[in-house]
Amino acid sequence: MQDSKTNNTLLWLVAVGFFMETLDATIVNTAIPTMAKDLGVSPLSMQSVVVSYALTLAVCIPASGWLTDRFGVRKIYLSAISIFTFGSLLCGLAPNLTTLIIARVIQAIGGSMMLPVGRLAILRAFPGERYLPALSFVTMPALIGPLIGPPLGGWISQTFSWHWIFLVNFPIGIAGLFATYKAMPDDHYTVTRPFDILGFLQITLFMVSVSVALDAIATKQLSSGLIYFLFIFGFASLASYALRAVRITSPLISFKLFEDRSFSIGILGNIFSRLGTTSITFLIPLYLQLTMGHTPLESGMAMFPIAIAAILAKRTVTPLVMRYGYRKFLVSNTILCGLTIASFCFLSSIQNKVILWGIFFLFGIVNSMQFTAMNTLTMKDLKKEYSSQGNTLFSIVQMMAMSFSVATAASLVATFRESFEKADSFHYTFICMGAITCCSTWIFFQIGRKTKITQKKLDELIDQSTN
Repeated sequence: MQDSKTNNTLLWLVAVGFFMETLDATIVNTAIPTMAKDLGVSPLSMQSVVVSYALTLAVCIPASGWLTDRFGVRKIYLSAISIFTFGSLLCGLAPNLTTLIIARVIQAIGGSMMLPVGRLAILRAFPGERYLPALSFVTMPALIGPLIGPPLGGWISQTFSWHWIFLVNFPIGIAGLFATYKAMPDDHYTVTRPFDILGFLQITLFMVSVSVALDAIATKQLSSGLIYFLFIFGFASLASYALRAVRITSPLISFKLFEDRSFSIGILGNIFSRLGTTSITFLIPLYLQLTMGHTPLESGMAMFPIAIAAILAKRTVTPLVMRYGYRKFLVSNTILCGLTIASFCFLSSIQNKVILWGIFFLFGIVNSMQFTAMNTLTMKDLKKEYSSQGNTLFSIVQMMAMSFSVATAASLVATFRESFEKADSFHYTFICMGAITCCSTWIFFQIGRKTKITQKKLDELIDQSTN
């Protein structure tokens, strides 16, 4: 049994890991135009830097649990920090876009293990009733990461150089290695379940193929025939996984998860709702800098109200869901999210920064409530024996939706730019992403009118949620 001091060190170690992983998911967005100019490429080509990170997270998450059981918490966490730190160093030294994308993939491989392995370490060090307070402590920095990421990225790229966005991770990573060796428990369990390698490859091929196809639409680097091929190949891989998963005993993701109606609706709702809402953190900094002449720091500060509102609104979900139920709340709030996204097409006519920040604050409120309600709906009825696989699939969906969202948004901007001016191409993209979000309302109409949850259970799920 670890002593209190060691456990406290463990809490801070995992908390910093959560913070760094979520910070690096958003810190790049406001620096994209500066990075594109320095690397001699179009800003829309830089969407691959965001997509590659999110996609690699989604691909690698399923293997993290099995690796931890096989090699132990401390070894895998040490590996995660080492890979993440090495990838960050390569990102900071990247001389061109291709090298930067490869480095982001390496960085994300490490990041994909930090969150699930850190959560598992907390579970084993703080069992029973001590787990939820400990988890709440380490997830709070995960909420702060997206809060300071955009303005910090803008400030660093404007004041110093975009390279330091990544290089600052290096000393933090070295300190993390020493802390991990000292505080992380060196326990592991005998692996009794085989790892579904073929299923892993099939799902990976699906996510990578579709993401590359969407990316190619924006960058114009592939012919239309190859793009169609990638889409077909990707969905064929997913279909082949589905046919195989129903007849083997230990699939990577069991289809028995979808016997839970709330889980099925929550997963589908997350996929399609996030396609619209997640694109905003990518589109807004680009729009403000490329069409309205904002500096990187100004565009980063404009994202600040969204993140502040996200934290403040998190707890407002409980009374609203308890009063109106999941169905009414999610149907209404999804439409609000979509309309708010579509309204961003009028941003260029707003010169008053207070009004501009107020609109972003409103979006942050409805967006945060949307994520929190969807997350708790997804996990609220899941049986204990499926909780691990359910959490894994849920994490994959979150990262996959982020990847597809950015790729789709960039593709729409590139497509509209062929026929319209730069500003209008963003305006029509906002309208399309808002329409996608509104369309996901039909998914939430399928929630039973009598779907309920206790206030205690809802509060527990909110405590565990990082959006």
